[in-house]
Parts: sequence; C-alpha cells; structure tokens
Amino acid sequence: MNKGVFAIGLAVTVPLIGLLLVNIDRDPTSISSPLINKPAPDVRLTELSGGAPVQLSSLKGRPAVVNFWATWCIPCIQEHASLTAGARANPDVSFLGVVYEDTAENARGFLAQRGSAYPSYADDDGKGAIAFGVYGVPETFFIDAKGTIVEKYVGPLDGDTLRQKLAMARR
Repeated sequence: MNKGVFAIGLAVTVPLIGLLLVNIDRDPTSISSPLINKPAPDVRLTELSGGAPVQLSSLKGRPAVVNFWATWCIPCIQEHASLTAGARANPDVSFLGVVYEDTAENARGFLAQRGSAYPSYADDDGKGAIAFGVYGVPETFFIDAKGTIVEKYVGPLDGDTLRQKLAMARR
C-alpha cells in the first residue's frame, strides 16, 4: 500500500464526509436571506399591460406575496396553479408576480393561456431582482402588513407550503 496515496485520499475524503454530515438536515428550499426581518425593498415595477408603474411600498397595510418567475422556468410553471389558487383563497393578501429575465410579451402570453388571480409586473432593468437578492427562479418573498420580509422560499410552492408561509406573514 502506498502511504502517500492513502494520505491524499484521506485528506480529500474526510472533509467531504464532514461537509455531508454538517448539511444532512439542511432544507434545500430554505436559503437564508439578509433581508429577513428587514423592510422590503421599495422597488418600482412596470405593469405588463403597459399601465402605470407600481411602487412596492404601496402594498403596505396588508400581507404580501412577491413571486419572481419566468415563462422558461419549469418549476415556475409547476407552482403557478398553487399561487393562483392561493390568491383566490386569500383576498386579504396582496399577491404580486415579478417577471425575471424574460419579456413582457412572453409573460402576457403565458398568463393569457394559464390565467392568473393576481397582477404580474416586468422588472425591466433587473433592479427589483437585485434589490431582493434573487439569483434564480422561482423565489418567493412573504411580507407582513408592516412591509417587513418575514420569509423567503426558493423553489416551486405547493398549497401547503404557501399556507404555512402566509401564516408567518399574517403574524
């Protein structure tokens, strides 16, 4: 047995096993954000239909769900029905879609085909995604009535997860 090869193998294998053990209970959809318990960024978004822009601060006073999505994103397509049903079942909550790295034309076509119960907006210059620290889609932020981000969820939402996260925003 070559002791040098064995030592190199141990030097590589032991840290990898340690990393695995440290992260074994980690939830891959729970990605911490420095924005949790901080005011939501007051971004300006453009209505997909070309209407007046909206400031996110206009949602204060009621809980909000801000979902970054794209038409090319398979998990976004998977979660769309849950978000639409959630918006219909929770009229006391403001739901808002933000189109990420996609065109308004594509988003309008997607929504015309699949329907929606809440407005979606274009983030034309990407400043909204940057302000929220979005690095991929879907990413959903849950905001309380005071305008504070209480939770971030990465990945496609299902009905149960949406209800759980909404309860946090309502507290």
